[in-house]
Amino acid sequence: MKSLFLIPTLCFCLCLCAQSRAQNAAPGLQQNATSITRSEAEHQALKNNPRITASRLLALASGQVTREVQSAELPQISGSMTAVKAEDASRIGAGTLNSSRLYTHAGVGGTLTQLITDFGHTHNLVTNAKLLAKAQEQTALATEQDVLLATDQVFYRLLNAQSLLEVAKAAVAARGNVQDLTQALTKSALKSELDLNVASADYSQAQLLQLDAENAVASASADLAAILNAPANSDFKAVEPSNQTPQPPPENAASVISEAQQQRPDLRALNLDTQAAHKLVTAQKEQRLPTISATAIGGITPVRPDGIFGENWYAAAGVNLSLPLFTGFRISAQTEEARLREKASQQQAQDLSNTIERDVKIAVLATQTAYQRIDVTEKFRTQAAQALGLAKTRYKLGLSSIVELSQAQLQSTQANVAAVNARYDYLLALRTLDYARGNLTP
Repeated sequence: MKSLFLIPTLCFCLCLCAQSRAQNAAPGLQQNATSITRSEAEHQALKNNPRITASRLLALASGQVTREVQSAELPQISGSMTAVKAEDASRIGAGTLNSSRLYTHAGVGGTLTQLITDFGHTHNLVTNAKLLAKAQEQTALATEQDVLLATDQVFYRLLNAQSLLEVAKAAVAARGNVQDLTQALTKSALKSELDLNVASADYSQAQLLQLDAENAVASASADLAAILNAPANSDFKAVEPSNQTPQPPPENAASVISEAQQQRPDLRALNLDTQAAHKLVTAQKEQRLPTISATAIGGITPVRPDGIFGENWYAAAGVNLSLPLFTGFRISAQTEEARLREKASQQQAQDLSNTIERDVKIAVLATQTAYQRIDVTEKFRTQAAQALGLAKTRYKLGLSSIVELSQAQLQSTQANVAAVNARYDYLLALRTLDYARGNLTP
């Protein structure tokens, strides 16, 4: 009977201790943090992440390579100015074959050269460059999706850590209350020192859980700042939209695999590389064919010796045919190199295709399992909360030991952690599946 009369007084003291603990609690780590949603984080990453900027610049550079190769099909115009001081009528006695007679003169002129045909060699090189530029564009898109997935992973890790921190704070408060109650009961000789030691150990365990959660929050926030290319001292708080309802997972992986094989930008890039390699093989073979080009030159010679230059201007035009007869096996080696690279590219594309099929199957299974875990963990949390309530009542009435209450608290904490993990694991699994199918967008 004495213990029953002491319960109201002890509960009142417990409430005072809890209020005092709440008032003296240190401010949260993210008190001044910048709130950010997943969509905002993704758009900021696409705008600021240096990997994406670099991949876009490389895609633009590949486009310029196409123009470089295509320039061989366009007219080439060059100008020149030459002034010669020579021993008039002397002759060159050594060197390459050329007009050997020398005269003092000065002239200005220009040369126009136009490729007539090289029987497809340059055309195939241009096509090769265009395909490589398109492949680089797909690589840039794949880089964007890589960064988006990394952003989502860090965002949900931060969101999960924040939720676990709330669970840890609640556990600290609850176990602190139990410690206060047990301490009061121990002073009143209603509980033993063993009960107080167990309650204190549970309280310390909850504090360790809170410290780990705080560290996880700070670490995830730093990782998010790095991905967003934000200042190193930036602090973020992940915010989940209140109206977000996760969609159910796909029932099977067959349709998703087919979609992934068509949409994955990295696979598209490899397929384009293979096509480009085939064009390069053809272009290297065509080096053995003739090259026909036209050349026109013209200019004036205002300074010239009398009687040597018939007119003060000159002009000429001609057609040149060039045929490689022997190149030291260079053409055959280049052709074989291109053929081997084409085969290697084909094998790389096949390997990536197999990897995509495997990744999609794993991603679909992961979403299905994570979706099922949400319902199970919610039931687990409800049941654990009911068990904890009963255990608290039994302990306050002196009908059970601290061990029963400790186990109920531990199970409740585990249930809350499992429920938090299940929700965010499923949301991240959905984004991972979108990445695996090549459909990850902000």
